[in-house]
Amino acid sequence: MTPHRNIGFVAAAATLLAAAPLSAIFERWTWLIQAAVVVAVVAGSAALSRLGRMPLWGQVLAMLAGLTLGLTWVFPGGNELLAFVPTPATFAHFGDLLQTSLQDMRSYGVKVPDVDSLLFLAVLGIGAVAVVVDVLAVGLRRPALAGLPMLAIYSVPVAVYVDSVPATPFVVGAAGYLWLLVTDNVDRVRRFGRRFTGEGRDVDVWEASPLAAAGRRLAVVGVIVAVALPLAVPGMTGGLLNNVGAGPGDGSGRPGQGGSSGRVDLFAALSGQLNQSEELDLVKVSTNETTPFYLRLGVVDDLRPSGFQARVPTGRPITRPLPDPGERAPRGVDQQRYRATVEVTKNLNMPLMPVYAEPVKTDDLNGNWLYDPNQQVVFSNRDNARGKSYSFDYVRSTFSPAALRAAPSLPSDSPVMRQQTERPSVPAVEELVAQLVKGKSNDYDKVRAIYDYFSVENGFTYALSTRNGSSGEDITDFLATKVGYCQQYAAAMAWLVRAAGIPARVAVGFTNGSKADSGTYVLTNRNLHAWTEVNFSGIGWVPFDATPAAAVTGSVRSAWAPDIDAPEEVTPSTGSTSAPDAAGPSAGPNEADRLDKDTDQGLTLNQGGPAEESPVWPWWLAGALALLALLAVPALRRSALRRRRRVRAVTPAATALPVPGQRGETRQVVVGVDAEAARADAHAAWDELLDTLVDFHVRVDRTETPRATAERLAREALAERGDAATGVRLLGRAEERARYARDPLTDTELQPALRTVRGALAAGADRRTRLLAALLPPSVLQRWRTGLAERSARVVTTSGQVRQRMSRWSPRRLLAHRPAR
Repeated sequence: MTPHRNIGFVAAAATLLAAAPLSAIFERWTWLIQAAVVVAVVAGSAALSRLGRMPLWGQVLAMLAGLTLGLTWVFPGGNELLAFVPTPATFAHFGDLLQTSLQDMRSYGVKVPDVDSLLFLAVLGIGAVAVVVDVLAVGLRRPALAGLPMLAIYSVPVAVYVDSVPATPFVVGAAGYLWLLVTDNVDRVRRFGRRFTGEGRDVDVWEASPLAAAGRRLAVVGVIVAVALPLAVPGMTGGLLNNVGAGPGDGSGRPGQGGSSGRVDLFAALSGQLNQSEELDLVKVSTNETTPFYLRLGVVDDLRPSGFQARVPTGRPITRPLPDPGERAPRGVDQQRYRATVEVTKNLNMPLMPVYAEPVKTDDLNGNWLYDPNQQVVFSNRDNARGKSYSFDYVRSTFSPAALRAAPSLPSDSPVMRQQTERPSVPAVEELVAQLVKGKSNDYDKVRAIYDYFSVENGFTYALSTRNGSSGEDITDFLATKVGYCQQYAAAMAWLVRAAGIPARVAVGFTNGSKADSGTYVLTNRNLHAWTEVNFSGIGWVPFDATPAAAVTGSVRSAWAPDIDAPEEVTPSTGSTSAPDAAGPSAGPNEADRLDKDTDQGLTLNQGGPAEESPVWPWWLAGALALLALLAVPALRRSALRRRRRVRAVTPAATALPVPGQRGETRQVVVGVDAEAARADAHAAWDELLDTLVDFHVRVDRTETPRATAERLAREALAERGDAATGVRLLGRAEERARYARDPLTDTELQPALRTVRGALAAGADRRTRLLAALLPPSVLQRWRTGLAERSARVVTTSGQVRQRMSRWSPRRLLAHRPAR
């Protein structure tokens, strides 16, 4: 590897090292693996372009093409050819990722999970920096300027990290930059050979010199000072997010003086924790309420075609006074005030704080934590719940069915109605809801009809081994199979309630776990749960848990949402009662009965589902054929060139033909030879010989005469093949006569000699060389590379001439030649 190419790969490695501070942002190292793949493709594209001696602009285009291929491979959109060739749909997918990243940057707090949009943005930025660093360090030979784009990477964690960026990633990035500078310096020294001292004693390039040692010491001291100075000077360790304020807290979704909290994929976290084989303690909570309802973490209320997603919460610091719902309790709603103490273990790592609904006062939480009264969640954009302990007062509301039945419907122009009833159109769901709510005159009866539908009697069973998702297809699949866990139950009920024109959302939190002797509930990952909340006018959000009670540990039922699968009528008090503790799913009806009821009351798999997708194999076949055609172009070009040289008219020797003469005798007439045709045949045969030498990696010296080349080949490459040596000498003699003699060589056949030489060269080459000579002939690639370089030089020359001519009309030039007055 030449030093010039070595700098390119060192620049790529230095870019990856400079990206080390991004480890302070992401939870995992997925970004580094993806960035390494993309940067490797960019570096390989740059090396290939320099191997082809492309100009600088050609190298930039090659690296951008490599960046595109790398991103397509790492972030596929599903419509690529051969898994890495982008299509128009791929670029549309990239645009969607960029658009989503703008919102996710405002949504997630550090540390960020593996979100595709943010990973794509990070890898795209690192790849673009790799292109710029390669251009500066290799193309322009200004490696010192490469520190500016590297610094741009470092500025990202500085801008978004709450505390100061750790020192270790900064040292790693600085080491990469110094490595690039040292490599460039060594390469420059090597271009001058060996260094000498004043006494004339030669010094090896790797021998230490006082100037180089001083430079290394200054670099080390500079890195140490850059790390130690922020630690020593007060006020230099805060991130830019320290000045971020809070939103207004009115549920409008508009931030106030600052940004809003991190958004968590609650469904993904719920599915992952419930399916873990190990049981982990997440939260310990004690309360003076006898039978508390579920401890809440967050809300999922943004329903898109892809399913439910968490909306970005906004709020005010929790240290300020919180709204007290007890001051506006409507008739039929009983509200009692309780106090709870929560201890979050180190196993729960989220920017969301678990609390009971409607907290009114908190202790032991600082101003980094905010409260959104609309979503009733406590969140932070600068802190994490891990290891926190705190206490809070909350109001527990219980609702009577009569009060809910008397609640009027929300007006259609209500913000809650507009936002919390949005849904994609799924005809099967709309038809089912119309059947369920038929004849119901108020919102509560409609909700109860939908709630009662998710019963064991209707064939629904609980199972964790189902596909995760809440899109229209996932919901219709769940309503058809009637097998799922809490996420499907909660999302399906919320979707159906929205289809009935009533605001609904999904809440995520914990059911009541095992209660210790001290009155403390121990909540584990087995207690993670999702349920539905429905909004009633004048009352607020009312919880409904459609998941079978017997299948969920610590499940709670109420008077307005009783256990519909209970064997007999249950009449609970105004408060709540907890269902029997059970860890496994309930024993539902047998499979045959369930399938019969699916036919009568459920949805078929084809109802409301997506249209049948077209097969993918034609695209794969077309891509494979296109790739084969592309790879066959050099071989076809070589075959056409060989055929064109072979079909040239072979010039015969002088021939005597009988011609009738006078008196009936016959006399011989000698037919002349076309010297120009013979000379052209000799040139064509010699050109074919040179291309054959290039194809089989035999050295070609353009400064040699044809005879000297033929003798060298006969002595070296064709020493053991007498017929081939004779043939190459014949070709050399024919080319020499064609170049320098008045009469070319006309008494021999050149094509048989050429075939003999080619066969001997092929027999002496290895299998790989023969394969490349047939499929990717080096002579064709070399000719294309030379032609591209010549065209690029002509373009550069033409542009320089145009620039020179335009400079004649420069205003500065015209003013400079004005005569003085």
